[in-house]
Amino acid sequence: MILYYCNKYDRLNLHFFIANKITLQAEGTFSQIIHRVAITSVAIGVLSLLLSFMIFGGFRNAISEKIYSFGGQLLITKYTYSNSFENASFLMNDTLLKVLETEEYIDNFQSFAFKAGLLKTQEEVQGVVFKGIDYQFDTTLFSSNMVKGRFPNFQPNAYTVEVLLSTRIANILKLDLADEVLIYFVQDPPRYRKLIVTGIYETGLEDFDDKFIVGDLNLVRRLNNWEPNQVGGVEVFINSNMQISEAQSILFDEIAADLYVESIELKYLQLFDWLALLNRNVYIFLTLILLVASFSMVSILLILIMERTNMVGIMKSFGATNLMIRKIFIVSGAQLLIKGLFWGNSIGIGLALIQFYFKIIPLDQENYYMDFVPIYFDFRAIIGVNLLTCLLIGLSFLIPISIINRIDPVKTVRFD
Repeated sequence: MILYYCNKYDRLNLHFFIANKITLQAEGTFSQIIHRVAITSVAIGVLSLLLSFMIFGGFRNAISEKIYSFGGQLLITKYTYSNSFENASFLMNDTLLKVLETEEYIDNFQSFAFKAGLLKTQEEVQGVVFKGIDYQFDTTLFSSNMVKGRFPNFQPNAYTVEVLLSTRIANILKLDLADEVLIYFVQDPPRYRKLIVTGIYETGLEDFDDKFIVGDLNLVRRLNNWEPNQVGGVEVFINSNMQISEAQSILFDEIAADLYVESIELKYLQLFDWLALLNRNVYIFLTLILLVASFSMVSILLILIMERTNMVGIMKSFGATNLMIRKIFIVSGAQLLIKGLFWGNSIGIGLALIQFYFKIIPLDQENYYMDFVPIYFDFRAIIGVNLLTCLLIGLSFLIPISIINRIDPVKTVRFD
């Protein structure tokens, strides 16, 4: 009869009732400390993983956007054996324009040309690369790098002597907005122009800030005696629906044979390798945290079962099945896991929001390419962390509850 009622109550979720009673009876006892340790270990693991993914995502997006804003995602240049900063020129003919304007995977494109030079003031001389751009340049994408001032006023049929300087170059030469500076271009014979500083930018990346000033492409054309449609290269921006490598392959097949398509990720390989190393470290950290959290839950659930050995023996003597008893402890463990997930997500996302809006944790820009810890909310990663935590810790429950099968009700009740 007792076995019948146990089975009947099992069908009526008796294991939930008993698991809740165990939790309530733990108040003020050693079991309550064990419960809190379990919840805390899960919460710390989850918030650590969430912050790791959000911070890494912030680094990846911030650095990628800085590079893309300065050089696009793909570069079209002419084949050359020279390692000079100055590109061999080619014509932006109708065939190339048609490809760039009609392909759906291309969001935008802009022409450019490089020219080496020396900036000279009364006290300092600084070697630079003059990057010529035109009125088609996407200023909205680059605006996040602007510290102060404005972009030069580009015109289709004339050139301007207005330029952007990086913060580092401006500090070295002691220049500010509206200041004038001479630039000597490296060519035979050397030529110079008086430039006017209209804006100052800062990407935080040495590859850009130490070398480049930004000015008018028409000035480079004038100095090199180029045609109005002659360029040193084209920066291409790809929409998010296509991989950069796939777009590179398609574009290469569509342009002239003397032109080359290079991925910006290959051009600045050291930066993207650094991001790949960070990515690897995040996944190693993920593995270690989940293993530690799983081990903690196994130990805690094992302690709870051993503490309730007498209860297990009594229930078995009344006819309760091993399955029903296992369900009780699985429910008890799941309750701890859910509470840990709740607190881990709440604290982790809360801290991320504080950093996202107030930027309270600074960084050394010389080493990390930005002056604060960046945050990126990738909801797929957040969901993935929670699901993976539930799966791995849930599977770890199988280890301690297997001991229930070995508990002999005669010995445990007699021992009590």
